[in-house]
Amino acid sequence: VPEGVDNNKGNIYISPTSPSNVVNAYYEQFQRDFSVFLKCRAEELVEGGQMVLTFLGRRSDDPCSKECCYIWELMATALSDMVSQGIIKEEQVDTFNIPQYTPSPSEVKLVVLNEGSFIINRLEVSEVNWNVFDKQSNFNFDSEILSETLKDGGYNVAQCMRAVAEPLLVSHFGEAIIEEVFDRYQEILADRMSKEKTKFVNVTILLTRKA
Repeated sequence: VPEGVDNNKGNIYISPTSPSNVVNAYYEQFQRDFSVFLKCRAEELVEGGQMVLTFLGRRSDDPCSKECCYIWELMATALSDMVSQGIIKEEQVDTFNIPQYTPSPSEVKLVVLNEGSFIINRLEVSEVNWNVFDKQSNFNFDSEILSETLKDGGYNVAQCMRAVAEPLLVSHFGEAIIEEVFDRYQEILADRMSKEKTKFVNVTILLTRKA
C-alpha cells in the first residue's frame, strides 16, 4: 500500500470519492514497483529474450473509472454495512487499503519506455466477464453439466476475490469476520451482476530484451 493514503476514508481502494493525493500515491507506487520489476526481469533475460505479461488494468485514462474500481467498491460496501451494524469499527475500514493498481495501456507503456530495458512488440487490452460461466461469455459450456453453484455468478466472483483479499482482510480485521464479509459481498455481487454487465479488463504486453 502506498504511503500517504490515510485520508482515503470510506474506501478500500481508489474510487471516485478518493482525494487526488490518494490517486497520485497509488500511481506513483505503481511506477516505482513496475520499473523495479522490469529491471529485475531484464537481468534474468538474455538479449533478444521475450516476455509476455498479463495483468488487470483498464481501458480508460481515468484511474477512478468503474471498470477497474467497481469490484473493490462493492467490497467496501459490504464492510461499510458491517460498520453500520457495529460488527467492525469505522476506523478499521478507514485504515484498510488494497495494495493493487490497475494501469491503463498508456501508463504501462510509459513505464516500459522510461525504464529502458525492453522493446514493446505488442500492447493489447481484452475483457472477460466477472463470471466466466455467464450466458454472454465467449466460452462455451454445457449448462446441463454445470452445478448450480457454478452457475451462481455472485458465488464465483466472491470466491475469486476471496483468494486475493482474504489474507489482507484477516491481517487487518481478524479471522472472525471473514465468513460474514464474503457472504455479504456475494449477495451484493449477485445483485449488481443481475442488473448490469460486469467485466474485468486485462492489459497484455509482449516485450523483447534490448541488446
